[in-house]
Amino acid sequence: MTPDQTEEIVEHLFGLVDRLRVGFEATAADFDLSVAQAKALRHLAQAGPVPMRELACRLRCDASNVTGIVDRLERRGLVERRASSSDRRIKSLVTTREGDEVARALWVEVRTRALTLLHLTDDERAMLVSLLRRADPAPLPVP
Repeated sequence: MTPDQTEEIVEHLFGLVDRLRVGFEATAADFDLSVAQAKALRHLAQAGPVPMRELACRLRCDASNVTGIVDRLERRGLVERRASSSDRRIKSLVTTREGDEVARALWVEVRTRALTLLHLTDDERAMLVSLLRRADPAPLPVP
């Protein structure tokens, strides 16, 4: 691979990621969520009970910021704080039934918007997935 090809790959990937991010931000707004709230809700719906500190690490923010994010999600009835069974000082976060439904609907919309960016046939998408798995065999989970 030539340096020019590498540059082109990087440019395309960064451009695609930027457009995906804009779509995610628009989808979060459609659900009346901030981007941080949408990411937190998505992670909690996938991961199950999560301590607040772990969510802060996952969102790459200070634990004090997570408190405000969780407060707003809790007020909407999308998440609950629960005392850990092993240490009652630790609060774990779980999604409510409504939180699971919102998280699922949000992700369906994110995927639908992403499809409009990927002007690929089914075979081309399968090939892209295969190439991405080779290029990044251990991707970070999507928030």
